[in-house]
Amino acid sequence: MKIYTKTGDDGNTGLQGNYRIGKSHPRIISYGTVDEANAALGIVLANPLEGDIRNVLTKIQNDLFLVGADLSNPNLNDVKNRVSLEMVTNLEQYIDKFELELPPLTNFILPGGDPSAAQLHYVRTVVRRAESQTVLLSEKDEINSNCIKYLNRLSDLFFVMSRLINKRKNIDDIPWKI
Repeated sequence: MKIYTKTGDDGNTGLQGNYRIGKSHPRIISYGTVDEANAALGIVLANPLEGDIRNVLTKIQNDLFLVGADLSNPNLNDVKNRVSLEMVTNLEQYIDKFELELPPLTNFILPGGDPSAAQLHYVRTVVRRAESQTVLLSEKDEINSNCIKYLNRLSDLFFVMSRLINKRKNIDDIPWKI
């Protein structure tokens, strides 16, 4: 089977359930940005990372496929929706665990430090954009609302993990200065 089908040459694309919509539809932009976040996360994973961080990020890459699949599903009654509150709770547990290693924040910090931490800060911003675009989609169409919760918590986790990578490499947070 060829990778190209030519079915999207008219500016439309297919969704689950044989629906076709324009490629500029908020649904496409939403799950496309989730895909972008996943690709950016792949760049982070191309770096040497400690086992627990690598394991969590690899799990998240797989979870992001579920988020994208749910966002590409225009039929909420479909049992294929898989993003669950348990997935959100798992992110919260990672945040709580990793924060135990970090000093409390006393000021805003700038993205940077170790290249992996800086890249993860970038992924965090892509996830924030995916969340905003998913909220915009939810104002137009029904979606699995757990996707918004998951993306919201995920950006928080990436912030914490960025700090954790720097801490473990003995790199101080970069304070924001006026």
